[in-house]
Amino acid sequence: MNLISSINPATGKTIKQFQPYSEEQINATLKKADTAFCEWKELDVSERSKLLSDFSQLLRNRKQELGELITLEMGKVIKQSVGEIVKCADTIDYFAAHAEELMHSEQIETDASESLVSYEPMGPVLAIKPWNFPFWQVLSAASHILEAGNVMLLKHSSYVPMCALKMEELIIEAGFPEGVFQTLLIDGSTASSLIERNEIKAVSFTGGDVAGKKVAELAARNMKKFVLELGGSDPFIVLADADVEKAATVAVPSRCINTGQTCIAAKRFIVAQEVAEEFTMKFVELTEKLKLGDPLDKNTDIGPLVRDEQISMLEQQVKDAIAKGAKVLVPGGRVNREGFFYAPTVLAKVNSEMKVMTEETFGPIAPIIVVEGEQEAIRVANSTQFGLGASIWTEDREKGALLARQLETGMVAVNAFFRPEACMPFGGIKGSGMGREMAKHGFYEFMHLKSIKIY
Repeated sequence: MNLISSINPATGKTIKQFQPYSEEQINATLKKADTAFCEWKELDVSERSKLLSDFSQLLRNRKQELGELITLEMGKVIKQSVGEIVKCADTIDYFAAHAEELMHSEQIETDASESLVSYEPMGPVLAIKPWNFPFWQVLSAASHILEAGNVMLLKHSSYVPMCALKMEELIIEAGFPEGVFQTLLIDGSTASSLIERNEIKAVSFTGGDVAGKKVAELAARNMKKFVLELGGSDPFIVLADADVEKAATVAVPSRCINTGQTCIAAKRFIVAQEVAEEFTMKFVELTEKLKLGDPLDKNTDIGPLVRDEQISMLEQQVKDAIAKGAKVLVPGGRVNREGFFYAPTVLAKVNSEMKVMTEETFGPIAPIIVVEGEQEAIRVANSTQFGLGASIWTEDREKGALLARQLETGMVAVNAFFRPEACMPFGGIKGSGMGREMAKHGFYEFMHLKSIKIY
């Protein structure tokens, strides 16, 4: 098995290499997880909450250091990296505060003297997570998986091994028992084989749809619970009665957050004909003002992409669009400097045959589509295999709420960019996956529901 390399995307240079875990190490990790679960699930929920609260405080205390690690290893601009750590802490605090309420058995009226639904942890959960939010993708899931009494085994992206190991180190530093959270430095095929092992009771997967389907197939074949979050092609709909300047001001960072490498980033800008020219001019103006450069500079807006392969995929998507008639408003593209930099690209005259409309664009490409009315906007928005998030812009909030229900997505924001919060379920429909993370809905995904009747 090849070495796992941590590479600085801003320079393209290798930081450190890691030896993948041997079969012996993997077996020992699984055994430790099984042992830890037997003790962890019996710990009073208040004690688990206390440990989670201590962990969130540790994250806050170390946010600058940890933010710099994220920036070093995957290229996120530092102001967003530090914010990611704070977001992790906020999410952990939410579950620490609400765990006792969520764990409390539900009383049901039946013919028995007492009837209840009990919530019980499943066991070791295998979490297969991506590189784009190397702490938050992991800890947003871990916050409720661990609080519920499960333990977690992390197979992180091979792009971020240092972040993966740092999280395990911090969990131990916060006082958690060994084995409750462990990192496995393994490749994808080895992770797939773990799904078939008896020690693994459930799988939490975030990543591409091809790999996600493989995870679902393996989990289903072995009768194991799984939750999938498989990305998106989120529509950003601007109606004729929208506050156009505000919409455009939010649209640009909505597309370019994390240099566009975000599953819930706005990826298709669907704009009413009446305001298309005004919106497009403002969008282009704001895009051209974005500062590309050193991700450790707090004034930088656009950092590098995680790898050169990401640039190649974007280039293919843009080339396809131009060949099919798209007009380039902001050329952007590959930047001639060390590292994996790609400047934002804005396209107009886009149609449904182009890859920028049919595929997920995981980088700062912004296609603008002009439509004639609200129902055409909804039709275009729903014309995708994905269904993760969306936003609608209109001064008529009642109409916005009505149209939000017509969108085939798991999440919608009206007059805002949808930002995940611990109190709201996170996830999508159609090709964007199934199941939810966060809120009570995510909490119960990895719990056994047991009906008990006492006569």
